[in-house]
Formats: sequence, structure tokens, C-alpha cells
Amino acid sequence: MATFSPDGRWLAYASNETGRFEVYVQSYLSPGKKWQISTEGGTGPVWARNGRELFYRSDNKTMVVDITTGPAFTAGKPRVLFEGEYDFAPGVENYDVAPDGQRFVMVKKPEPAPLEKQWRVLPNWFEELKHRVPGAKN
Repeated sequence: MATFSPDGRWLAYASNETGRFEVYVQSYLSPGKKWQISTEGGTGPVWARNGRELFYRSDNKTMVVDITTGPAFTAGKPRVLFEGEYDFAPGVENYDVAPDGQRFVMVKKPEPAPLEKQWRVLPNWFEELKHRVPGAKN
């Protein structure tokens, strides 16, 4: 669950080292220090093509964080970009961001199948009951 920044200098990833999945960023060129990006759980980080935003999923929310990578790394406060029931599984890349950072490709969760109602009409059901239940009377 890791992805390189567009300039190849930073690695965003999700880890459950604290007991819940969170999104982190660290330098690829000089590993060591890492920054926790998400604050209330997060998975599936995706960089904006310009490298100035990082998107991730937190439950049914798609989050965005403003990123500055030079000369020092800084990350803004996560904010909800939009919410929705989208199919998402940690470790699976199943959404992406358009190059302009304004549109997303995501898979909607399938709608639950409606319960089928069946009606059975039994004309003369008393007669049917008599045949099926021994000793039934009129």
C-alpha cells in the first residue's frame, strides 16, 4: 500500500503499526523520519499529479491533505473532500485521480438486490388443505 510522489522523492503508504491503518509519508531518498498524514484512520493514498495534494480513504470519506515538499516537507490538516459508498479494500488500488485533481474514478458499491416477493394463488385452497391434511373436515 505504497505510492511514489510524482517527483519520485516521497513515499506515501498506509500502515497499521499503531493498531489501526493510518497514512504516512517519508522521504524515499533519505529514509528515516516519517510524517503521519491521516488523523482518524486512512488507507489507499494517491498523490495528485502536481504533488501538492495527497488523497486517501477514511471509511466512507475521501480525504485530501495539502502537501509542500520543498525545501522541507509539510502537510496540512486533512479535510473531507466528499463522502460516498464506494467499493474499497485496503491494499487494492481501486480508485484514481484525474490529472487535473478535480475528478475521481471510483467503483460504487453494488446496490443490494431487492427482496423478491412471490405470490402464489391457490384457488380452492380448502380442497387442497383437505388432500394434504388427513382428517381435515369441512
